[in-house]
This record gives sequence, structure tokens and C-alpha cells, in this order.
Amino acid sequence: MKSTPEHYIILYYTDEQDIRFHSTANFRGDFEMKLHQLFEMQKALDAYIQANHQQAETFNERGLALLVELSELANETRCFKFWSTKGPSADEVVLEEYVDSIHFLLSLGIEKGFDDLDEWPTSDELERDLTQLFLQTGQSIYKFLDDLTFDNYKDVWMRYGALAKTLGFTEQQIIQAYIDKNEENYARQRNGY
Repeated sequence: MKSTPEHYIILYYTDEQDIRFHSTANFRGDFEMKLHQLFEMQKALDAYIQANHQQAETFNERGLALLVELSELANETRCFKFWSTKGPSADEVVLEEYVDSIHFLLSLGIEKGFDDLDEWPTSDELERDLTQLFLQTGQSIYKFLDDLTFDNYKDVWMRYGALAKTLGFTEQQIIQAYIDKNEENYARQRNGY
């Protein structure tokens, strides 16, 4: 995977005329990253999508989308395909699927008022076997969707952090991939995706 700069500018759109910029200087290493900027970018994207689609309630759809994105991520890693000798997809493809999940995880937190989660929760006690970690992450998502507590939401974040570490993604790679996908999502909305 290509290396990315340690410091760059995040831009996000709040509407057609308003572009906001944030520095990533406050992001710190090894999954102690600040989430505030990502929440702000996601809020702006969600507002942009809402203005274009005007659906009142989308929590269940976003929850299902998160589960689907987790499955798509697992599929790209091929970690469960014991019957196949083909390896995982390219790192860039796996990372893009990973940040697709992060978009929906942020969005769910925003909708439920959990967007004050400032730092990525971590735990050294989580499973490192990728297949088992995917199963546990899915269970964690289901638990959160069934019982909408802040602790359950943090648990999903912890498991996504463990996935990132196990997949070998750095903070900088995740942030850059999120920015790239965020920009792509705006372009898709403008083009009637």
C-alpha cells in the first residue's frame, strides 16, 4: 500500500457553495486517532444526501448497509474461503471496503447522538484471527442495532480498530481512504448515483 503523508488537509462540503477545511495535525498514531473531524465530514455528507433524497428515517437502512459493508470487506479479504487458493484482493480494494463501513458506522453514531466519541476505542484483548474477528464484529453490530447504547457503539468501533490492525492499515491510510471515498460519495450524489 502506498505511503501517505503524516499531515494533510481534510475538506468536506456542507452544501454546494460551502467547503470546509480541517488540518489533520491533531490525529495521533496507532489508532488513538481523533474522530471529531471524521464525524464532521460525515455529518456534512449525510446532510447533503438528506437534502437530495429527503427520507425521514434511515437508521435501519444504515444498519443493514453497515452489515453488508462488513460482509463485502470479509469477501475481499477472502479469509474464510478455505476452499480457494486465491489470495485477498489488493490492499487498496480491501481498504476501500473498510472505509465504506466507517462511513456507515459514523452515520449511525451521528443519528443516535453518539458523535461525541472523540477517540477510537481500543482493546488489546480482541481476537486476532481474521475470520473470528469478522464474526465478532458482526455480532457486535447486531448487538448495537438491538440495544442502542453508547457502550455497544464503542464496542463496534473497538472491533473495527482490531480489524484495521489485523489487516495492517495505519491511521494515515484510513484517513486518506476515508477522504478519498468521501469525495467520491459527493461526486456520486452530484451525478445521480
